[in-house]
Amino acid sequence: MKAYLATLPTRHRDPHVKRLSFIAALTLGLGGCATFTPDGGMQPVAQGVASAISMDTTKITSPEDAANVQSRVQALLKKPLTADAAVQIALINNRGLQVAYNALGVSEAAFVQASLPPNPVIGVERLATGGELEIERRVIANALALLTLPARSDIAKTQFEAARQKAIEATFRTAAEARRAYYRAVAARQIASFLEQARTSADAAADLMRKLGETGGAKKLDQARASAFYAEVSNQLAEARINVGTEREALTRAMGLWGNDIGYKLPGQLPAMPRIQTEQQVEVSAVRRRVDLIAARLELDAMAKTLGLTNATRFISALDAGWRGNYERVTEDGVRQSSAPQGFELEIQIPIFDLGEVNVRRSSEMYMQAVNRLMEKAVNVRSEARAAYLTYRGRYDVAQQFQNKILPLRRTINEQAQLEYNGMLIDVFELLTTARESITTNVAAIAAKRDFFIATVDFQTSIIGGGSGGSAESSPTVAAAGGDKD
Repeated sequence: MKAYLATLPTRHRDPHVKRLSFIAALTLGLGGCATFTPDGGMQPVAQGVASAISMDTTKITSPEDAANVQSRVQALLKKPLTADAAVQIALINNRGLQVAYNALGVSEAAFVQASLPPNPVIGVERLATGGELEIERRVIANALALLTLPARSDIAKTQFEAARQKAIEATFRTAAEARRAYYRAVAARQIASFLEQARTSADAAADLMRKLGETGGAKKLDQARASAFYAEVSNQLAEARINVGTEREALTRAMGLWGNDIGYKLPGQLPAMPRIQTEQQVEVSAVRRRVDLIAARLELDAMAKTLGLTNATRFISALDAGWRGNYERVTEDGVRQSSAPQGFELEIQIPIFDLGEVNVRRSSEMYMQAVNRLMEKAVNVRSEARAAYLTYRGRYDVAQQFQNKILPLRRTINEQAQLEYNGMLIDVFELLTTARESITTNVAAIAAKRDFFIATVDFQTSIIGGGSGGSAESSPTVAAAGGDKD
């Protein structure tokens, strides 16, 4: 605008145009306008995710981005799926996570909008009656919005930072859900595989009893017991196969797969037990690192600034100021006379009935509400971290007890029971009871190992954020074949 005015001769410089230029320069100077980031505010999110869980994430904003993501997904699915690969696929392919990134973009737009000065209102009015002509020109701006622009921009910036933390939390939650779903799916497959082997053994035992019964070498009761054991294991296997399908679909949803991609390969068993992690100050780490707590602090900060702004403007809720210029022309007896009066106008709302106390009281209560929520969250975060660590250590001990003591003892019991049965020291009933107990123990051992891996995920999310996706017990496990009551 200034450059344009400089090119005009002095006599062509309209005074109201110069005023418009001055107002525009003033508003731009007060505003310190923010601009959109190239990636919609995603860079701090990606850095935070990479630092915390060593994974990368991306926001899909174009067909090219979607094609690149699909190419990466295809490359990761060519090999048997690992837990890290499942998480990585979820972080770049899950559309629910993309919704959280879109929300971050919306928050950035609100921040940029809050940093912009209010648009002025320009009005032109022309009245002609007989030999009289009157033209009125007005430029009106919201002076209150202009004066409070720096404060409102600062509030929006803080809210944008809180939205970033929420986007990081959504990423952590998606990663945790994918990892839990992976361990449940693999454990379900391992249980089904074990039960298939158990059913094969039960089938062979039932067939042997049937043949011995034909020769008179086995009683009818023993034949019935062997056949019932086979039927029970078969039913147990059917339940396990249902669980395999449902847990696999949960993993598929977590990774955001569809079409031909759902034919991915899972390993046959859970990975080996890792070393236990020791954490001396889980509460301190959680309070310092939990992204949902950081977001709550930022939101409280923004609300405090909003309360201060409300207090500062409690007596003035509407203030408009502007320039006004008229051009009048009157023709009398063939003589044309004209005038161009100029001035300004100011509109202010008089606080007669509402003195701003309503807004102040509302803002104060909302602020204290946010304070209490933050304090509640801080208490819960500390407790969740302690509980998650206790569960993590307990699940580790249980799984190790199965691996190091219970399963070896069960193998010894099975071997000795078979030897005593061959030596005719025990009957079929005791042998089948031992087999049932062995199946129950092996299924429980797999479930305990799965629960430990899920507890590991819950422990990590209790420290960095991402929410709890339900305990391991919520995942269905296959019931053991019932024992014979005879």
